[in-house]
Amino acid sequence: MAQPGSAPGLGPGGRVFESHRPDHLNTMQKAKIYKPTKTPMQSGTRNSKNWLLEFDTANKGIDPLMGWESSKDTMSEVKLEFTSKEQAIYYAKKNDINYYIIEPQQRKMIKKSYTDNFLKK
Repeated sequence: MAQPGSAPGLGPGGRVFESHRPDHLNTMQKAKIYKPTKTPMQSGTRNSKNWLLEFDTANKGIDPLMGWESSKDTMSEVKLEFTSKEQAIYYAKKNDINYYIIEPQQRKMIKKSYTDNFLKK
């Protein structure tokens, strides 16, 4: 009885299967390395300490039924977290991933006092 995904009657050469999924192709797509910003809804910076490596979405298309933007690319869902930018770069180089870096912008701190709200302008 044959198992799914096997072809015992074809011999060893017949057991090679080729994947047609876009994330299994040998061509690696670009990835961006960045440090996420803090959300404007909260004052904490907990989620903005690590660097992320995120793959760009390839083969975007519009779903004909709903009109949503969609993609069959599963690598765009992968987000890898690193404690430093150097670790993310090392990982990308080690795995032959084309990457680009988005440097974080410095936050502008405007010191205000509560009494500044009542000063005449």
